[in-house]
Amino acid sequence: MKKLWGGRFTKTAEEWIDSFGASISFDQELVMEDIEGSLAHVQMLGSCGILTKEEERVIKEGLSSLKVKAEKGELPFSVDYEDIHLNLEKLLIDEIGPVGGKLHTARSRNDQVATDMHLYLRHQVEEIIATIEEFQKTLIDVAEKHVETIVPGYTHLQRAQPISLGHHFMAYFWMLERDKERFTDSLKRINLSPLGAGALAGTTFPIDRHMTAELLGFEGIYENSLDAVSDRDFIAEFLNHSSILMMHLSRFSEEIILWSSQEYRFIELDDTFSTGSSIMPQKKNPDMAELIRGKTGRVYGNAIGLMTLLKGLPLAYNKDMQEDKEGMFDTVITVKGSLKIFNGMISTMKVNTSVMKEAVYQDFSNATELADYLAAKGVPFREAHEIVGKLVLSCIQQGCYLLDLPLETLKDSSSLIEDDIYDALKPEEAVRRRNSAGGTGFKQVSSAIEKARALLSLDK
Repeated sequence: MKKLWGGRFTKTAEEWIDSFGASISFDQELVMEDIEGSLAHVQMLGSCGILTKEEERVIKEGLSSLKVKAEKGELPFSVDYEDIHLNLEKLLIDEIGPVGGKLHTARSRNDQVATDMHLYLRHQVEEIIATIEEFQKTLIDVAEKHVETIVPGYTHLQRAQPISLGHHFMAYFWMLERDKERFTDSLKRINLSPLGAGALAGTTFPIDRHMTAELLGFEGIYENSLDAVSDRDFIAEFLNHSSILMMHLSRFSEEIILWSSQEYRFIELDDTFSTGSSIMPQKKNPDMAELIRGKTGRVYGNAIGLMTLLKGLPLAYNKDMQEDKEGMFDTVITVKGSLKIFNGMISTMKVNTSVMKEAVYQDFSNATELADYLAAKGVPFREAHEIVGKLVLSCIQQGCYLLDLPLETLKDSSSLIEDDIYDALKPEEAVRRRNSAGGTGFKQVSSAIEKARALLSLDK
């Protein structure tokens, strides 16, 4: 099969130049989408009388045959035909003869590839949304088991206040919910059809763009042919949303890595998601969490790469845009894999509740409780803050904690302190009393879990 542009040129590119310019090594990923788009296109051509019914039938049968072979992985792709579109056209002509060349009537590779990517990304984003929801279900299940498990809460990586472990896990549920909302909203931009825009200016043939859009399940068409083939903002949006999602997973990974360390011992990861050391037999490394943390930078790179690619391109199509696909494919694989790994990692990890409980009894994270106790009795909070600060200093000097101080010592700092202070200083009570909306109080955490279940339409 000759190159489509052969008539204009007197010389043929050397093999290495062809190889450099070819994209078939990666855009063969779009084979099913390209066939799907072609089937809709040929049906429209037949409906509009641009092809005869017999031509439509033969081309459809040829495409269906290629689809079966593609599903079995039996299609031979060649760099000689540059991209997925030319490869399939060559294979179609081999399958049904010269009539296969009529498939490209009223179509350019420019609108063809844009259509392929819209179809591909729509499917992948829908899968990512479903995978997020699966992870959210796991987080709900784990949070529900640990509503009343107390763990230190941190600011600046310093112990701050005791919180419910369930509350901590639910924080990531709501982050993921916003991620899901962003992906869901992006479908409005992804689910538009560029097919029929031609190279940039439309076509002289009496095509029906709305028909192909409907056949392919799109909600509408691009209203401007230049815009349809020259922008990739729908991919840029996906990559940016993916970057935010991976940022959330990376933060969670960091906590998993810390919590599984010997210094914390809050959790133990299942062997499936850990590895050992080639030299140190005692090691159990949180490799999967570390990989997700590392792959986050990879996704950021893909997002920045595409934005850099697009920023200086004049309308309409430019060969630079061939570089829009690999980062998209890579990000899809990375995001889906990271979500599945995290789901498994959280669902199988062991929570060391006794270690967590011991931790909250051996710190000063209940200091705010004493300040609040005094403030509730009329002491200005700033004054209460200073009183408690001095008591903490005294404890540090003595090598004890607030709960260890005798009542007389506490009363010396403020006569308003009564023996009920010891109940108020218990970490369990400190958590229970934080019952403001969205707080870590046990009732609030249970309420948040119920709201989350309702969002996902889950039965208890």
